[in-house]
Amino acid sequence: MWEDFGRLDCLHNNAGIAARPLTDILELAPDAFDRAVDINLRGTFFLSQTVANRMVEDPDRFSDGIYRSIIIVTSIAAELVSPDRSQYNITKAGLSMLTKVLAYRLGPEGVAVHEIRPGFMQTAMTASAGSPEIEAAIADGRVPLARWGSPEDIGTAVGTLASGDLPYMTGQPIWIAGGLNVVKAT
Repeated sequence: MWEDFGRLDCLHNNAGIAARPLTDILELAPDAFDRAVDINLRGTFFLSQTVANRMVEDPDRFSDGIYRSIIIVTSIAAELVSPDRSQYNITKAGLSMLTKVLAYRLGPEGVAVHEIRPGFMQTAMTASAGSPEIEAAIADGRVPLARWGSPEDIGTAVGTLASGDLPYMTGQPIWIAGGLNVVKAT
């Protein structure tokens, strides 16, 4: 497979499943937890490891002027708590730490690692849970840019990172959440 494509410049990890049905953390079954860990965390971990090794093995990585990066899409759930989505929170927090560990390890190898934290995105995944709570949060001003996010908002961030337009950045979350993470003092 590698021979078909030559060098690899960017990996964009965006796989994930939502917590369905919504289940209180005190009632979460092991199989629901394991499924989320396998898809959301384990798959991204081992794919990133494989790609990172391939990037590090490239003898031209310091001399060819090509920006190399790994982008991991997590979620606001990496930091904001939802007790009825605990397996989702835990896997996304794990991916956030994976970003940091890989950034620290791969920086000296010439590979940047980025985390994108989407907020309330209007997608099939959010539609499957219903949106009255999110609509209320937007209406109540919890999202300063008072709208749902779109897949295009995420695509713009991914494109910017993959292009190397932020070359002195690695290992930190980029919130694409309309300001949801901005905490009001009163």
